[in-house]
Amino acid sequence: SRASARGVADALKQAGHSVVRLELNDHLAESLRTGGYDVVFPVVHGAVGEDGSLQGLLEVLGLSYVGANVLASAMAMDKPIAKKIFSLAGIPVPQGLALSSYESAQIAADRARLEIGGALVIKPAANGSAIGVARLEASASLDEIANAIEAVWEIDEVALVESFVRGREVTCGVLDLDGEAKALPPTEIKSPNDAFYTYSARYAPGRSVHTCPADLGAAITARVSDLAVRAHRALGCRDLSRVDFVVGESALDVTVLELNTMPGFTATSLFPEAAAAIGISFPKLCDAFVLQAAKRGGARRNAPMAFPG
Repeated sequence: SRASARGVADALKQAGHSVVRLELNDHLAESLRTGGYDVVFPVVHGAVGEDGSLQGLLEVLGLSYVGANVLASAMAMDKPIAKKIFSLAGIPVPQGLALSSYESAQIAADRARLEIGGALVIKPAANGSAIGVARLEASASLDEIANAIEAVWEIDEVALVESFVRGREVTCGVLDLDGEAKALPPTEIKSPNDAFYTYSARYAPGRSVHTCPADLGAAITARVSDLAVRAHRALGCRDLSRVDFVVGESALDVTVLELNTMPGFTATSLFPEAAAAIGISFPKLCDAFVLQAAKRGGARRNAPMAFPG
């Protein structure tokens, strides 16, 4: 979050804005209330910052801000809820099962084997950056499944168990400006030294390779782009989002994994990289989001009405 905030602050300064960086701490509400800020760019990833909590504070204070509102942020962060919304919108997602920590890990493992079966991905229901994610092959024992579920429960009350969809890891940003949401060029992510795009592969230098635009062919590229925009709209996102996929051999074999309402925002992060691929510089990108948020203004509120009587 701090790395993204530094990147955005530097880009906005280059675009001519006066920028102040604030920490997400106990003093934030007072700093925002008294700071006289025109727009807030809430570049915070994960719990409290990306799940609607920070957005709720900004709504209470009547501040304009970049990105998804409270509801869209909360739904995107809660993966089981997001999957239900996507399914209702006809967007393909992996078969999944949400398991709460009030049941025993052994019973949860039995349910996972019975209802999902095969190779599994076990992850926190509301987290990001691949923290706590485990991949288990079909040969995994019930004890191994139970242990992976318990490990997730250490950091989240709900474990999401999904069928392990094999294919290429692809992500696609959505740029939503001036009432038109459009997909940025998809990016393929390879992690040659890791089992998948793990936390270390995401953030350690040299652990992953990004190819943008991804060499997917016209049909798959069109499918990924269409699904990214549809997922963005299904959750009611605004300004930006980034959708993660697993892509198979054809346009009929594309699966949506999740949507990020505030993706990484350093100059070399996936979303700015994709914007740069179509000629939008990092300062221009950040400037566009801030100007749109300023034009949108704070949350609408009903006008005060006298109580009848």
